[in-house]
Order: sequence, then structure tokens, then C-alpha cells
Amino acid sequence: MQVAIIVLAIVLGLAVLLLASSLRIVQEYERAVIFRLGRILGAKGPGLFFVIPIIDKMVKVGLRTVTLDIPPQEVITKDNVTVRVNAVAYFNVSDPVKAVVNIEHYGFATSQVSQTTLRSVVGQTDLDEVLTDRDEINQRLAAIIDDLTNPWGIKVTLVEVKDVELAEEMRRAMARQAEAERDRRAKVIHAQGEREASVTLAQAAQELERHPAALQLRLLSTMNEVAAEKNSTLIFPIPVELLRFLERSTPADPKA
Repeated sequence: MQVAIIVLAIVLGLAVLLLASSLRIVQEYERAVIFRLGRILGAKGPGLFFVIPIIDKMVKVGLRTVTLDIPPQEVITKDNVTVRVNAVAYFNVSDPVKAVVNIEHYGFATSQVSQTTLRSVVGQTDLDEVLTDRDEINQRLAAIIDDLTNPWGIKVTLVEVKDVELAEEMRRAMARQAEAERDRRAKVIHAQGEREASVTLAQAAQELERHPAALQLRLLSTMNEVAAEKNSTLIFPIPVELLRFLERSTPADPKA
């Protein structure tokens, strides 16, 4: 009787241990990929479920978005300028089964693909586009990396170029170029202003030619403005026509 009780206790203890070892809990942001005798069964979770000890093997896969820092890459642009470019990528596992079965260390593989794609895309782009068209380059990077990692069950949501480093000589050359461009624009604007002013003056001259009295009014207005300055000397020009008019209207001296 005692032997039977001992055997029953041992059996119950083994059953409890077997039950405890078969229980698995997976968090909301995880999935469990189950293999049975080496064959894939699928992904389970989240929550509590059972596996068969020894026969089943479980691999946990996280579904949260991963922030991947792409190290600086030495790249020669399309116009033969050497730059150092680094970026950041955001991805997550969209298919846990593919992430376990189709690729080993999907995070490392995604990092390597991101680095090579960054060098390739920047190498096919001019320096001016790299500095100004960041949005377009980011979209191209995200599309290419997502297409390459899609067979692994990886979804790339965003890629951003963080910084573009130039050599000191190139930065000085770009500064000189920017200064020359500003001087050119200033000269063009000044020339356009001179041209518009000359056109306006020509139109004013035509108006004054059609209306000679307007010239006299303009002269009087200018004299009024100059007279406002108390420390200025005013020289008033007398038109020749006025002198001739005064000469005709003055009677001749009988004694002459």
C-alpha cells in the first residue's frame, strides 16, 4: 500500500512538472514560432498556450518597431565628391514565421542591407541633390530596403538620412560658391533696378516734353524742397524764354 502511494505521488509530481514545462506565456508584443519534430507549425500568441516538451521547440519573435542606427558610410557621389553619410531606419517584424525560417538574425541582415543600400543610392546621386532633396532620397531608401527585406517578413516603415559630412576643402569651396552666387544675384537685381529706373525716367521725359509747364512745376517743387534746408545755397535758373519776354515787354529808353 505504501509503495502504491509513493508511486502515485511520483507520477503526480512528474505530471505536474510535465504540465509546468508545457505551459508558455507570450506577451502582447511577441509571437511564438513553434516547431514540432523540426517542422514548422506556425506562430502562436499572445497569451497562454501549451507545447509538448522535448518534441516542440519555441522561438520568440518581437513585433515592436526597432530603431536601427546605420553607421556612417564613405560614399563617392555621382559628381565625384567624397562624403560620409549616416542614417536611421525603423522596421518591425510583419511575419514571424518568415523572420525565423527565411533568415538567420534578421536584425543583422537588415542592418547590412541598409548600409549597402545607403551607399548605392547616395553614390547614384549628385551632391546638391543629397544636400537638398532629403525627402526623395529617404523615400527611395525606404522603398528599396523594404523590397529587399520583404521575403524575410520585415516591414521597413521609415528611413531618414541624419547627417552628411563633407571634407573641409569642400566646405570652403561651397562657401565660396555660395558667396559668388549671392554677388551674382545682387548684381542682377541692381541691373534690373537700373533698367526699370531708366524706363521710368524715359517715360517721364516724354511726358515733360509733351507738357512744358510740368517742367516748371517740377522745378518749383524741387526749389521748395531745397529751400527747407536752411544751410543750403539756392541757385535759381531763369529760363531764356522768360528773359526774352521781359526784354520785349520793357519800353525802350528815349535817351538811348
